[in-house]
Amino acid sequence: MELPFVNRRHELAELDAVVRTGGLLVLFGRRRVGKTRLLTQWLRARKGLYSQAIEATAEVQLGQVLADLGPALDAPVAPRTWVEFFDVLDRQGRPLTLCLDEFPYLVAADPSLPSVVQRWLDHRKQKGTALVLAGSSTRMMNDLFLNRGAALYGRAKKLLHVEAMSYRAFCDACRLNPSSADSFTRFSLVGGVPKYWEWVQKSQSPLELAETLFFGTSPALEFEPARLLRDEGVATSGAQALLEVVGRGAERPSEIAARLGTAQTNLSRQFQVLLDAGVLERQLPWGESLRSTKRTSYRLADPTLRFWFRVYSPHRTRWASLSTPQKEQLVSQHAASVFEDQVRAFFPGAGRYWEPGVELDVVAEEREGRLLVGEVKWARLSKRDRSRALADLEARFSTCALATKWTGRRIELFDSSWLATLAAKPPSK
Repeated sequence: MELPFVNRRHELAELDAVVRTGGLLVLFGRRRVGKTRLLTQWLRARKGLYSQAIEATAEVQLGQVLADLGPALDAPVAPRTWVEFFDVLDRQGRPLTLCLDEFPYLVAADPSLPSVVQRWLDHRKQKGTALVLAGSSTRMMNDLFLNRGAALYGRAKKLLHVEAMSYRAFCDACRLNPSSADSFTRFSLVGGVPKYWEWVQKSQSPLELAETLFFGTSPALEFEPARLLRDEGVATSGAQALLEVVGRGAERPSEIAARLGTAQTNLSRQFQVLLDAGVLERQLPWGESLRSTKRTSYRLADPTLRFWFRVYSPHRTRWASLSTPQKEQLVSQHAASVFEDQVRAFFPGAGRYWEPGVELDVVAEEREGRLLVGEVKWARLSKRDRSRALADLEARFSTCALATKWTGRRIELFDSSWLATLAAKPPSK
């Protein structure tokens, strides 16, 4: 279904700021996160120009750009090169606002294009012209604009990362009750990716949504991991094998390597590639750094990919034979992991903490040197169960190394009744 355009106030403000002065803004974010919707919504209100690149030869790509923009440009002779194209922009006699989307496709076909853009930025005649270059590949956009050896390094006035949207934005867009556990379970299946929200129907249960997205006939997201890895320029076979292992519960590097039947040192580059692509996230015990600890774990960052590798892939063959309660339990276990992430994200600087014999879901430094120590439960607990859980958390914390360093602390339990608090926080994206 077509969803209303919601939030993105921060991104719209950043785009507006560049238009006021002209220059280059770089916008990037993973596939389906809503970049095109954001850009077209913004450009429409400002009578800007937009062209989305295709994967083709440089000549065909330039022809596509001209077909998209030609009616709005005064060009007596069609440009045959990118140099001539930017000359046409200079000859318009007025400042323009122009977006070239999927810019890495253009560079792949013509590696000289970044240098052309660099020279045009340095010598353009219409100083008020604003150029927005956008792309879905986080890795490739970083290489083009953050690599010190790149032609466009340091040329952008702003690099804007379009991130996944919040739980509250999801509920606003899909018109769901944010205090409902079913609403959050639906969110855990689609995450903060607006394109996925188009499959959410209020009349569907979370289990029915899972069937639509993953397990039904021609499911919508059956090939989604391969598509995302391809967009990031990641070789899919080795990367997908690693993600399968992580999704099935192996989070420590040594365990991941053992399950893949290889040496841990052989995985260093693959880990870094998937981290750069935003597919994996690396976690360290709260308060530790890569220099101070070897206790590292890896998790799938995106809720939808996590479901794909944790639930869909291991169970797709026998899914039809599972009972409804068994299916609901698998979906609920996944929602619990996403709820834990969302609670942590609510507190700036929060993280997990673990050491031999102790695991803590939420640890964060609060004001006046006090430590927040939290436990997350994906259930609505009774007063008695809450009291027992808090006592257990206090006992576990008292045995860990953090207890000797932090005398002031607040012990807190976050159960599903906390959804109302989570949804009340204004969405930042």
